[in-house]
Amino acid sequence: MTVTHSHSSHLRADGVSVAFGDRRVFADLGFAVPPGQRLGLIGENGAGKSTLLRLLADASLPGAIVQGRIARPARTGLLLQELPFAPDDRVDDVLEAAIAEVRAIEREFDDAAAGLAAGSDSAPGAPGETGAPDEPGEQAAADGATASAGGATAAADRYARALEAAERADVWSVERRRDEVLDGLGLTGLGRSRRIDELSGGQRSRFALAALLLAAPEALLLDEPTNHLDDDAAAFLEDRLRAWRGPVVFASHDREFLDRVATGLLDLDPGRSGATALARQAGRAPGGRGREAVLAASVGTVFGGSFSEYLGVRDDELARWRRQYDDEQGELKRLRIAVAETARSVAPGRGPSDNDRFITHFKGENVAQAVSRRVRNAQVRLAELERTQVARPPVPLAFAGIPAGAHAPSDAPGLLLQLADVSVAGRLDVPALRVSSATRLLVTGANGAGKSTLLSVLAGRLAPDRGVVHRRRGLRVGLLEQDVRFADPDASPRAIYELALGDRRAERVPLAGLGLVAPRDLDRPVGRLSVGQQRRLALALVIASPPHVFLLDEPTNHLSLALAVDLEEALGGFPGAVVVASHDRWLRRRWAGEEFALDARARAA
Repeated sequence: MTVTHSHSSHLRADGVSVAFGDRRVFADLGFAVPPGQRLGLIGENGAGKSTLLRLLADASLPGAIVQGRIARPARTGLLLQELPFAPDDRVDDVLEAAIAEVRAIEREFDDAAAGLAAGSDSAPGAPGETGAPDEPGEQAAADGATASAGGATAAADRYARALEAAERADVWSVERRRDEVLDGLGLTGLGRSRRIDELSGGQRSRFALAALLLAAPEALLLDEPTNHLDDDAAAFLEDRLRAWRGPVVFASHDREFLDRVATGLLDLDPGRSGATALARQAGRAPGGRGREAVLAASVGTVFGGSFSEYLGVRDDELARWRRQYDDEQGELKRLRIAVAETARSVAPGRGPSDNDRFITHFKGENVAQAVSRRVRNAQVRLAELERTQVARPPVPLAFAGIPAGAHAPSDAPGLLLQLADVSVAGRLDVPALRVSSATRLLVTGANGAGKSTLLSVLAGRLAPDRGVVHRRRGLRVGLLEQDVRFADPDASPRAIYELALGDRRAERVPLAGLGLVAPRDLDRPVGRLSVGQQRRLALALVIASPPHVFLLDEPTNHLSLALAVDLEEALGGFPGAVVVASHDRWLRRRWAGEEFALDARARAA
């Protein structure tokens, strides 16, 4: 079974289901996004956000079983977390490839305009007297005039279609838009002749976003678009998306971005359908607060408010769901006991007890009839409740925190790392930096300021061109990188974890107990996990044997909001030093430790 695609000005999904083997990602999903609206996809890592975006774009889903119907604009652009560039691609070639379709639309418009002008020049003059021609030459002239008129109509129709397409693609401002996009995303000065493999991961991601915006598709599909964007670039993207004329669907864990951009939210967590059903039974729209929400069949709920409002509504629904589940389970237990005990009191084939004879002597058959009615009523109520009871509320994957153990870094108090006059040519200048066992440091700065470079120097993965890096002897440093890649995509998280930690440590601190990898994913090939799930595994590999210095490069990228909150709280109690590099506006506002600001402009000066 396959998904049927058709063209529309809307992005629309109807009865869409995806499964990989016996693992269902989502089923019977339905929603519509009209032009000018922006739907944010939210949910835990692995809920299917990237899968849905690929499906909407008609991209490949190897090994998937899919069904349903999707309608979308003919020109729909997709931004993925995994970038499509070859290492030897040049920046200028990528940008030209991005606008190739716009160039083709412009050429079609020019050709159509030329065809229309040529048709006008050759159009016949004013007709003479009407009437049937009485000579063969007159008949031929009439046939030629008819053909000429038909050709002019076709040329006019072609021109109208070409003009409409050119206006949608904004073909006449492509050079200006190119410069605006590159500047807005902080890419102006990096050099058009550079190879893609000469750029940082963040720069590559921003070029992919720039290329998509320059292509000016009618509809946009974006997977974590704010990863690697600093404040200015995020604000630029927000403005662009709010002004986008076509439908937009994006997956994001960026709370501020969701609040500022989304006109609606689609929660793909499977448990949401149960909570929404309760809200409907209670006569209360799950969107709440005067906004209508639409239940998207068996999974997914479209909410019409802001993300901050949604969090409150969701928590209220889940609390109500848990209360109703507990009440119903208590009622079921009581009814089962009542039916069993009352049925025994009137069970056939049992001789009457002395008490039964006594009651029957005074009240006769009325007692037996009353007891039978109670049994029947309880059985009816029990059957009805067993049929209509709400499902068990899902137990969310919860981060268990930093594990204690023999390798806890509390044995290294005092100064751990010290940098003096450290420089990496064109990338980093740090006059002085000290990291002690109690350090809680947030490294901030615009894109290109050197945040990732500083962490690489601290981790010992990059030697500075100048300066001194002093490390305490025996120091263990752990780094959570932005881009996670596992060498063997067929290996399972459990196997990778056991190989990295060793059997004894893996048994003492089991992967399942960290709350970072769901039990159903422990033995799946790591290459089949989402980017966020793979980053959870990378986090588990670091914290399972806590280092003396824990370095985190953009820790909220690809991670669900719930895990980001849990991780932030857990880092407060980490038994060693913590250094975080982040552009996340929400995390920065909540940070309670020290800050170290890097400034690329000062370095250039």
